[in-house]
Amino acid sequence: MRSPLSTSAAVTAVGVLLLTACGTQSAGSQHGTSPRPEAAPYAEKDGVKVTDWNPDTQRAEFEATNRESEPSTYTVGFALRTDSGEGLGEARQTVSAVKPGQTVKSSVTVSDLHGLPSRAHRVAHVKIARVRSVPTAEDSSSGGTCPPSGVRVYADEGDAAMGLRVIGLHLENCGTQTRRLNGYPNVQLLDEAHKPVDGVKVLQGGSSIATGTGADGVPQPLALKPGERAYAGLVWRNTVEAGVGDPVNAPYVRVRANPGDAPMMVIPELDLGTTGKVGVGPWKRDSGR
Repeated sequence: MRSPLSTSAAVTAVGVLLLTACGTQSAGSQHGTSPRPEAAPYAEKDGVKVTDWNPDTQRAEFEATNRESEPSTYTVGFALRTDSGEGLGEARQTVSAVKPGQTVKSSVTVSDLHGLPSRAHRVAHVKIARVRSVPTAEDSSSGGTCPPSGVRVYADEGDAAMGLRVIGLHLENCGTQTRRLNGYPNVQLLDEAHKPVDGVKVLQGGSSIATGTGADGVPQPLALKPGERAYAGLVWRNTVEAGVGDPVNAPYVRVRANPGDAPMMVIPELDLGTTGKVGVGPWKRDSGR
């Protein structure tokens, strides 16, 4: 999909697991294999636990437990490092529809991770960077099964320069009926506990934050036929000013295409600094599809 708001499109949203494995190493075997870290203990974060990491096979065994009261999809971020400690960035993996109280055991190899840096030829340590969860009923992505609402909403990876942040919210009519839009997405900022973030103004139009982002203009009525798409922009700055207050981070945004629509949750990781505001642009037709 083409969008003027970002340099890269991403899958959203919405749910995936973060794994961690960073143990001390034991002596290698007599057959010359690489040293293995001890099997335990491993750190646990937000219900996600790595139970084994094998640097020879680049494979991690893990388990995730849903401690919430509803089925959830998890977005897992892995911090990758070489044996010398060089950071290789963060890669992501998804675990879908984990039932309340359920523990899912699985495994993953480094080559399976989404967003793997090209220079990550050999990973020595895999550490949990963060865990994000989305109620399965509000989970959506750029592909897969169409939600019951007939609308798929997801966020791209966005663009950042000199403290200015821009991400695209993308909407696909994956149903069988024409979908009508006229105005701005209805957005609600949420903290790590999925609670509403207070004290942040949601302003109409990206120009309320900065010009030239593409997230501006007058809303136009749109009629999206099945398979057609639209996009809107979220714009903010991460400026921090002394004495203004504490910086605000809002990992999640609950999005409704129109007021009263079923919500979908995306994970744009808004780092709002002390600015106290975010701009949202109008829905525009995505002519790239």
